[in-house]
Amino acid sequence: MSAALPDRGWIASHIPHHGSMCLLDAVEAWDEDHIRCSSTTHCAADNPLRNGGRLGALNAIEYAAQAMAVHGALLADAAHAATPPSPGFLGSARGVSCLVERLDDIEAPLSIRAQRLSADSRTLLYAFTVSAAERLLVQGRVAVVLGRAPSSS
Repeated sequence: MSAALPDRGWIASHIPHHGSMCLLDAVEAWDEDHIRCSSTTHCAADNPLRNGGRLGALNAIEYAAQAMAVHGALLADAAHAATPPSPGFLGSARGVSCLVERLDDIEAPLSIRAQRLSADSRTLLYAFTVSAAERLLVQGRVAVVLGRAPSSS
């Protein structure tokens, strides 16, 4: 769609995650239904998702969710939308398979792929894979609910 592929600066300015919580380095490719991003932040000692010095494999879901948010921003940008895309929150993750225990010990950059399976005005369904050096690490499906997350009060 767009000739110039977004870098980390563009990504951070178009999703709600900033600073070290912006996990993606670049968009490698995208079209109406797919996006492929890359990241090396899984190796960063200051990755905010680390717990006990480790970055568990389930954190790949957050990498995928950020790729999906970038995909929505790219689609809105390509459509010259007057308003940014609706905010969303993770409704569910299904069929998640972790083929590794952790991500922080993977030396190669992560490749995060997401495929939009369905979309309507309230929900999005994506399939995702996270791999490194052609090795599949985590895969699954994520449902995103559009709108603000319900408050806990």
